[in-house]
Amino acid sequence: MKNLITRKNSLLKKTALAALTAAMVSPAFAGWSVSGSQILDPNGNPFVFRGVNHAHAWYPDRLNQSLKDIAATGANSVRVVLANGTQWTRTSGSVVTNIINQCKANKLVCVLEVHDSTGYGESAAATHISKATEYWLSSDIKAAITGQEDYVIVNIANEPFGNNTSAATYTADHITAIRALRSGGLTHQLMIDGSTWGQDWQNAMRDNAPAIFAADTLKNTVFSVHMYEVYNNASIVQSYLSSFISRGLPIVVGEFGAEHNGSNVAEEAILQYAQDMRIGYMGWSWSGNGSCCVQLDIVNNWNAGSLSTWGNYLINSTNGIKATSRLATHFGGTTTSSSSSARSSAVPSSSSVPSSTPATSSSSIRSSSSSSVSNTGSTCNWYGTRYPICVNTPSGWGWENAQSCVGRTSCAALPAPWGIEGSTTSSTPSTSSRSSAPVVTTSSSRSSVTPPSSSSSSVSNNTGGLSCTYVVSNSWGSGFTGAIRATNSGTSSKSGWTASWQYSGSNRITSSWNVTLTGSNPYSATGVSWNSTIGAGQTVEFGFQGNTNGGSVEMPVVTCR
Repeated sequence: MKNLITRKNSLLKKTALAALTAAMVSPAFAGWSVSGSQILDPNGNPFVFRGVNHAHAWYPDRLNQSLKDIAATGANSVRVVLANGTQWTRTSGSVVTNIINQCKANKLVCVLEVHDSTGYGESAAATHISKATEYWLSSDIKAAITGQEDYVIVNIANEPFGNNTSAATYTADHITAIRALRSGGLTHQLMIDGSTWGQDWQNAMRDNAPAIFAADTLKNTVFSVHMYEVYNNASIVQSYLSSFISRGLPIVVGEFGAEHNGSNVAEEAILQYAQDMRIGYMGWSWSGNGSCCVQLDIVNNWNAGSLSTWGNYLINSTNGIKATSRLATHFGGTTTSSSSSARSSAVPSSSSVPSSTPATSSSSIRSSSSSSVSNTGSTCNWYGTRYPICVNTPSGWGWENAQSCVGRTSCAALPAPWGIEGSTTSSTPSTSSRSSAPVVTTSSSRSSVTPPSSSSSSVSNNTGGLSCTYVVSNSWGSGFTGAIRATNSGTSSKSGWTASWQYSGSNRITSSWNVTLTGSNPYSATGVSWNSTIGAGQTVEFGFQGNTNGGSVEMPVVTCR
């Protein structure tokens, strides 16, 4: 008995020593994590995806060059199409290892997804999400991704259900998949796609996100919506994204384009709100979409030197990849504003642009702003970027005084050192603020662009103290985006304003936001609920996108009444 006790004590000592040694060598942060709606990199710093999708399963010979070219755009991440063998040739563990190595070599966060599940229940060829789960747990794939938790995010299955699946089934099957992956030993950050071909237009993911998140024992699941023709105006984009932010749930736009199935997508609104709310996005897709969907190619014929119209906008516009992407800190990215971009020096030119600088470390934010923190303040420190507190929107995100704002309850729920700052009588952020974004400025631009003087035109034929300015915010040969700013220079509020204009050439409007637009040239615009009244000295703005139809970009005179 004594010998048995001695052996047991020796075994316990060895076990305790092994556990202590393992704890000592473990990093402070193992893999990716989330804090509320914010995604954190392996060093625990906030990270915002600015990436591109790459269709590896169909073009395996394009991987190495494509990832180099994608990184050269300034992207900080890539979402890679894999196959489990149901619809397309299975992506083996050795190939997955090479994909991860190429991502690491190019400093790209690697989001891996199984595409064979696309549209299950409506597409006869699609495989159930359980088969995608089996793929991740198969011996060669699990071996390839285990130990790569700092570099790989597991997007369980691409668009795993079509339009005929109930919210209950969507929710239950995702909970089962998440639990199976955790029970199988995977500790990676997980990403799940929306229902109804990823667009979640029936809101199965949106409405059941808290239950799905709670089912993850590691509380490390990110939600991904694919924004195509369902998201054809700014209000739909804002409403969907803010529903996650207001509840403290992490959301990314995993796929989107400028056009889909011949229908317009509100890509400018997606980029703007993603930047305002610090939400990640990944454009679909680098190249190879075929004759049916060539408008979704970011580059033409795999040529990085030949950007498509969509690709040029995604990469080079004000809220595009080049201006807003920041490397993850474990790839050498910085958490301070001293380096505006790890890959590019391009930044928005307007001082009214909401800061795109990643949040600083907790200690530096605390030392610069904690003295002004107050539950009655007028400024929201949203992970290092300052926004005004909404007056009329109690939670989530709003749009007031021609700029984005944060609901007081949502801001107050942020973890320290972020949250509400300043006093209700203050109209500007603390001088210690790292952001140049104003608290309230009536001339803040919805498109976040300050065009050169040659790009705007003051108008005649205005009445009642109203004046309008036509602005071109971006153009790319075949198309353009712009805005009209209506200013009330009078001493009293103006309600029911109207802006009218006509193109003399071939320019035509294809979509608009923050306005009710009628006519097909001439055009007439009236405000919507939140901007139909312009206070004395204030400016409201609405935006639009158009085609040049073979002509040059025009600067029409706008009549404002």
